[in-house]
Parts: sequence; C-alpha cells; structure tokens
Amino acid sequence: MNRLVVTSDTDLAVTLARLRTAWQANHPSLTQRRDDLMRLRTVFKERMPQMVQAISADFGHRSPYESLLADGMTVLNGIDYLRKHLRAWMKPRRIRIGWRLWPARAELRPQPVGVVGVISPWNYPVNLALMPLATAIAAGNHVYLKPSEHTPRTTQFLADLLAEVFPSDRVAVAVGDARVAGEFSELPFDHLFFTGSTAVGRKVMAAAAANLTPVTLELGGKSPAIVCDDYPIARVAARLATGKWFNAGQTCIAPDYVLVGPARRDALIDAFHEQIRARYGPSANHADYTRIITPDHYARLQAYVDDARARGWDVLTLAEGDPAQCVFPPTLILDPENDARVMQEEIFGPVLPIVTIDSLDDAIAYIRRRERPLALYPFSASRATVNRILQAVLPGGVTVNDTLLHFAVDALPFGGVGASGIGAYHGKAGFDTFSKMLPIVWQARHANSDLLKPPYAGIAKLIRFLVR
Repeated sequence: MNRLVVTSDTDLAVTLARLRTAWQANHPSLTQRRDDLMRLRTVFKERMPQMVQAISADFGHRSPYESLLADGMTVLNGIDYLRKHLRAWMKPRRIRIGWRLWPARAELRPQPVGVVGVISPWNYPVNLALMPLATAIAAGNHVYLKPSEHTPRTTQFLADLLAEVFPSDRVAVAVGDARVAGEFSELPFDHLFFTGSTAVGRKVMAAAAANLTPVTLELGGKSPAIVCDDYPIARVAARLATGKWFNAGQTCIAPDYVLVGPARRDALIDAFHEQIRARYGPSANHADYTRIITPDHYARLQAYVDDARARGWDVLTLAEGDPAQCVFPPTLILDPENDARVMQEEIFGPVLPIVTIDSLDDAIAYIRRRERPLALYPFSASRATVNRILQAVLPGGVTVNDTLLHFAVDALPFGGVGASGIGAYHGKAGFDTFSKMLPIVWQARHANSDLLKPPYAGIAKLIRFLVR
C-alpha cells in the first residue's frame, strides 16, 4: 500500500489543474454520476471494518458502534438518497414567467460548477468527508478533499477508498497539517466546503475571498437545550445523555448547555447520574465510551473544569476518567456565570453546564444574547410552547424532544446561521449548493417584445397597459 505523504503547495495547484482540465473535457452525465455513487457505496460498505479500525486507532479508542452509526449508516443512507432522487433533481425546473413576458418561457437548469474543495474535520472523519464529496459528485463536479491531520489513519483509509472508486482526475486527496489546509483554502476552487470551528471558518472564508470562491461553512457554536416544566425529566435526561455523550461530546450539534427551572434542576442531575451508571457503569473507561482525540483537546476540556472549580461552582463527575488514556469523564458544571470559559467557547467534549433559569422568557432571552446556535433542543409536550421558542430563536436546525436527529434526515437541509455557519447541504439542498442554478429564458418565434422599441409614441398605450 502506498502511504500518504504531505502535499506541497506545488502539488496542490497541479492537482487542482488536473481535476479542472478533466472536468472541462467531460462534464459527468447522469449515468456516470449514478455509477460513481454506486461504486462508492459498494466499496465503502466492503471496507467498513477497516473504517472502524482506522477511526478507533486515531481516537485511541472509539466505540465501534458509534462509528458504524455515525460514519457508516449515515453515509450509506445519504448515498442511497442521492441516487434515488438524482434524476429528478437534474431536470430543468420550470419557472412561471408571467403574462407580461408571454409567450416566452423560463427555466432553472442545474449545472455543475466545476471543482469543489472539501475540508473535513476529525470528529466524524468519514461522514463529514464522504457526504459533501458524494453530494458534489451527484451534482456533476470533481472533488479535491483535504481531511483533518488529527486522523491520519482515517485519512489513509479515505485515500485508499477513493483511489479504488474514482480516477485521479475526478477525485483527489490532499494531506498535511494546518499550513497545507491554509494553502488549500487559497486555491481557486469553483466552490469550497469547510466543516470545523467558527474561528478556523473565518480564516477559510478570508482565504477564499481572494479568489471570490463561493463558500459553504459548517461551523459550530453553543447549542442549547431548554427543559420545560411539562416534559418527563427521565426522558429528557436519557435523550440529552445520548446527544451529549455520543462520541464523548465531540459533536458539533451536541447539546452545549441545558436551561432548566429551579424546581427541576436537581431531579435532572439525579437522572443524569442514573443514565451514566446504566450506560457505562462506574468508569468511563468503557468499550462504548469514546476517547478525546488528542491530549491537547483533553487539556482544553480540563481547563474548563479547573476554571469552574477555581471560581467556586459545583462540578459533578458522573464516572471515573483516565487522563493517561484521554478518557474524559461525563461531567456537569452547575450554574456557571456567563464569563466562565465553559460558557464562552464551544465545549466539544463531555462537559455539560446546567444553568438554572426562572422562566421560559428568561431562557429565550439567555439564548438570544448569544450568537445564533447551530442546533436547538426544546423539550416540551406543548406544541404552542415549542412554537413560541422557535418564533423567538433562530438556530441552524432543531430537534424537538430529542437531540441530533435533524442531522440524519437527508431530506432536511443541514447548516448554521451567522456564526454557526453559511449555507447548507444534505439531499437536495446539497445538490443545489454544489450546482449553479442557471436561469434561462426561451423566447418564441413571434413575441410581443419585438414591439418594444423606439419610436415609443406608437406603442404608448401598450406600455401603459404593461405598467398598470
């Protein structure tokens, strides 16, 4: 097996030119796109055991079942959805033109844009690489992928997989650290897709601006959960526990903090204790509990906890951890103030602040004082209450009375708003993102527009009729 080597800036430019030349010579047809997606699905399914091993090795340990669900099932479902709907999405979309321009007709024709750059993160290193890649392929583009340097074994897996499925002038993989990612962002792509932190997203957007490259930024932020008084607390705890401690909280849409009334706070804490005991037992060093990706990320999470303890807030550790193995335990921080580090930065780990809020109005106001979140999780049995929340808060996406699930619905666009992202993908939204919706007007052989020319005095009545 050829091992990956760091890509140089010269390699990056040469590879992009190769991808673009091949795309210009042959825009992929419906047949080619469907065949490409089918081959990708087939080879990916065959190699899934290797995927699980690679991801676990990169994390130090990751639950194989979490990899199968988050990086396996979702990719297979997504490819199936793309193939099922691709023919319909590629058809020109008829547009009503209005009586003033009759007998002309109009349409929007989805056209591939060219070469799409994809910068993928480490937390779901296969899903967040292959889904934008597959969607860009479905839209008729060629793709240049830059995976995260934090998951080198998974990057090797992706490179080997894609080399088996695609010719080198249709899909390529760039390898390297943050410097390579910066140079990659500066390439004149026809579209650049980035998943990662808000801070890095700003740098990617600035780099792309020099070429006026259109960008889609899937970022993060502090996604809140609101626990209303009418929803069963045990069910709230179970569903929040799944959303928060899946992948050890290293999920961009994981609940980042919980807003709950004072009368229910202690019951919620007790229910979290029960959930952790039932799932992992007394120790988080468990086969189904994922490690923190690097010691640096572990230290960042520990700094949040140390800051909270130093300032006198209650910190509850729900199971034993293991710093030597980067096993960070499920942890609650009770009522941290707004200037706490854990409330200023996206947590991206198994630490969950619980904030006591006196009323729903206060909860809404608390969220609105912050940047718009990537996700929102209201828990209430009342549709009217949920609608009240949704009318007041604008997140990137919502799952009501559960967590994470809106990401898994291929028919729903996924993306942020403001600091949590620009643009969206998944399903048809992704197909449209990686397409140019080309507006076309077809004029008839004989048309009223032939009359609209000087001298206007002879057609003054017609013009007044058109502007009535």
